Amino acid sequence: MRHLAILCVRNEGAFLLEWLAHHRAVGFNEFLVFSNDCDDGTDAMLDRLAAMGMLIHLRNDGPYHKGGIQFTAMKAAAKHEAVRNADWILPLDVDEFVNIHCGDHTLGALHDAVPQATAITLTWRLFGAASQVRYADTPVLDTFTRCAPRVMYWPWRAAMFKTLYRNDGTYRKPGVHRPRDLNDRKLDQAHWVDGNGNTLPAQFAKRRIFSNFGRDNYGLVQLNHYPLGSMESYVMKADRGRAVHSDDMLGLDYWVERNFNTDEDHTIQSLSAPRAAELAALKADTELSRLHDAAVAWRKARFETLLTQEPYRALFGRLMMTPPSVPLQRKAAQFLVHHANLARDRADDAP
Repeated sequence: MRHLAILCVRNEGAFLLEWLAHHRAVGFNEFLVFSNDCDDGTDAMLDRLAAMGMLIHLRNDGPYHKGGIQFTAMKAAAKHEAVRNADWILPLDVDEFVNIHCGDHTLGALHDAVPQATAITLTWRLFGAASQVRYADTPVLDTFTRCAPRVMYWPWRAAMFKTLYRNDGTYRKPGVHRPRDLNDRKLDQAHWVDGNGNTLPAQFAKRRIFSNFGRDNYGLVQLNHYPLGSMESYVMKADRGRAVHSDDMLGLDYWVERNFNTDEDHTIQSLSAPRAAELAALKADTELSRLHDAAVAWRKARFETLLTQEPYRALFGRLMMTPPSVPLQRKAAQFLVHHANLARDRADDAP
């Protein structure tokens, strides 16, 4: 069975090999990766991986669709042979790691648990910075283990999901959070389930990009999301720009809505052995290892350069002064949730 992961990257060479090793261990056997405007050698690393037969690399150099760089890549992906031939598709970011809790923790076990599903929502679990200031070349999955609680009432972004969906023609195009371009004639065969394996309401087959608030959505599978990294890495992320709106500089608001560290979660270590084997095999390639080290060195040098510029120096200082975020309790969040749901329903009903 062909499981395809679609990835968009810019200046992510220091994290790429760990991400690839983990998702190979999970069971993805095809990767379609888009790169743009890389200064750290990520594109060269992807060329090397493509030459080794590990993935397909396409440069996403523009011009860009009005929806942004990532949307442009999804449009190109829809026309690619790898997408046409895939059995299952999941678009991901390099800071997102699939974490399966059933069976042997692979995609096969997940499908066995919900054989009727044609789409599975993988809800984010946000992993915070855990007060780490400096970037280090250590595995993300070993370094950042502090996270949000299993049940969150706010912010709504904590309940966003990515969709692993069967490529059976019900949807004609992949999307960032959910498949797009619904074929209405095949709607009746769509069976969406959540991360617990529960059947979702019919509206999920047509819209929605986040799960309902105040629920534990992680029984069978979750999507470990590491949007911050260390404070130093976050400054680097601000320099890179948002994946969707690349011209918008990240600020303290983005950090506060994601820096949750109240709980600890090591469940992704269920695949630590096969992931380590995959990573060792990748780094055994001399050229890949050299490119990884060069990307790490580039990150460190770039951060030093950014600190000579006031907007980034000021952001770094604010991060060090800002305490970790405290999740809102149900009663405190109730008013916000009510109005967020109203806004969502208005957006869903818009022509």
